[in-house]
Amino acid sequence: MTNQILAKRYAKALLTLGREDGNHEKYGEELDQFVTFWEETPEFADAASNPLYAKENRQVICGAVVEKMGMSPVFKSLIDLMLEKNRLPIIPEVRSFYQKLLDEMVNVSRAKVTSATPLSEEAVESIKASLEKTTGRSISVETEVDPELIGGVVARVGDLVLDGSVRSQLTNIKETLIKG
Repeated sequence: MTNQILAKRYAKALLTLGREDGNHEKYGEELDQFVTFWEETPEFADAASNPLYAKENRQVICGAVVEKMGMSPVFKSLIDLMLEKNRLPIIPEVRSFYQKLLDEMVNVSRAKVTSATPLSEEAVESIKASLEKTTGRSISVETEVDPELIGGVVARVGDLVLDGSVRSQLTNIKETLIKG
């Protein structure tokens, strides 16, 4: 099976358990915390996922990290299962699918807003309100700065792209002038 299919299955299973016991948000936070540590500590990722190391040693390492982070028994079981099946390297994909499934469950969309300069809190809130009105969903906004936009804002929510950047306006003017 492909990694994406496996990751989606693990994410669905964890979310199902979370819905049953009411800890779906907690499990998402634990997953995020673990994956952040995984990505920021390549030595740990290598030690935990390298099949050249004995499985028992990898279990001890992962168990110690999970315990130190104060993770729940359910999350520890997920890590143990993935380790047993040699699937721990797909944990970042599990986080991604879990977040998507959780967002669908609570009717939230994630927006990526790119601007030429950093946006004020008021501007972000205004953009968020406009996107919520446009999509009919609650929006979680992530901002990014790209000086190549020259000015304006580009907002992406799923497949919806709203481009109000000066760069795209200049490109449109250029194309209009070329066409005559």
